[in-house]
Amino acid sequence: MPPRISGVQRLNTFSLCLRPAVKPPTTAFLPITQTASVSQKEKNRLAKQDPYRWAQMQQRKNAHLERRREIEAAREQRLGDPVRGITTPFIESFDSAGQAPLSKPRLDDEGNPIEEPHPLPTSPHILNNLLAKEEVDAAIENAYVLTQPMESEFTRSTPGEFERKIETHQDNHVKAAEALQRILNLEKGSSKDRRHANIRRCIETFGRHETDLTLPPKALSRGHQREEQPIRGGPDTGSSEVQIAILTAKIRALANELEKGRGYRDKVGKRDLRLMVHKRQRLLAYMERKERGSARWQHMVEKLGLTEATYKGQITL
Repeated sequence: MPPRISGVQRLNTFSLCLRPAVKPPTTAFLPITQTASVSQKEKNRLAKQDPYRWAQMQQRKNAHLERRREIEAAREQRLGDPVRGITTPFIESFDSAGQAPLSKPRLDDEGNPIEEPHPLPTSPHILNNLLAKEEVDAAIENAYVLTQPMESEFTRSTPGEFERKIETHQDNHVKAAEALQRILNLEKGSSKDRRHANIRRCIETFGRHETDLTLPPKALSRGHQREEQPIRGGPDTGSSEVQIAILTAKIRALANELEKGRGYRDKVGKRDLRLMVHKRQRLLAYMERKERGSARWQHMVEKLGLTEATYKGQITL
C-alpha cells in the first residue's frame, strides 16, 4: 500500500500579515456589567443581605409607578377617547332621543348604583313618526271639533239623548288622544326612530339659523369688513357643525351596539365605525381651520365633548 503524503497547502490559508494584531484598549475603570441593569440574582442577594435598603428601593419604585399611572390617567382624561370623546349631558341624551329627564347611574358588580343621576337636556316637543307636539295637539283639537255630536230632531224629542252623546264623545276623545300619545311616544320606538329624532335635535341645536341669533360672529381678518348676510330660506341642515353632531350621534349608537354581546365579531360594524370616525375627523379639521376658535367652534366642542384626540393625529381602531 503506497504511503500517504500530504499535499502542499494553499497560500491563502496562511495569514501573510507579519504585523501583530491590534486589540482595542479596554479601560480598567469601566465595569463589565452596568449598574442600572441588575440581574434577578443580584436583586435576590441584595434583598437577603440588606432588607431595609431593598424595602426602600421597592417603595421608591412603587411611588414612581403610581405617579406615572396618575399622569397617564390625567392625560387620557384630558385628551378623551378618539371615538367617544368626553361624555357630556347632551351626548348622554342621545340614548333616549331627549326624552329621559335624568341620566342612568352607573352600577357596580352587584347592581347597586355608584353615582347619583344628573339632569339631561330634553326635547319633549319631538315625537315619533317625524311629528311635532304642536302638530299633534292641533290635529287632536281639530278632530274634537269635527266629531262633536250635532243637535237634531231626534235629540230634541228624546230627553237626555244629546247629553249622553256628548258624554260618549268626550270619553272616546280621551281614549283616542291617549292612544295617539302612546303610539307617538319615542320611548317605545326603534333605534331608527331615535336616530331621526337625534338628527332633528342636532339641527335645532347647532343649525346656524339658531346659533347666529345667540352666538357672536367670527372675528374678521385684518383689512376685511363685515358683509350683510342674506336671509336664510329655511333651517340649516348642511353646515359642518350639524354634520359633526349627526355623525357623533351615529358613532355613539354604533359603539354602544358593538360593546354588547357578540358585537366584537361584527366586522362590518367596525368598518362603518372607523369610516364615520375618520369622516368626523376630516370635518373637525376643516372647521377648526375655518373658524379659528370662534364662538361657534367653542359651542360645538363643549356641547359634544370633542377633544384633540378626536381630530388630531392618526386614529386607529
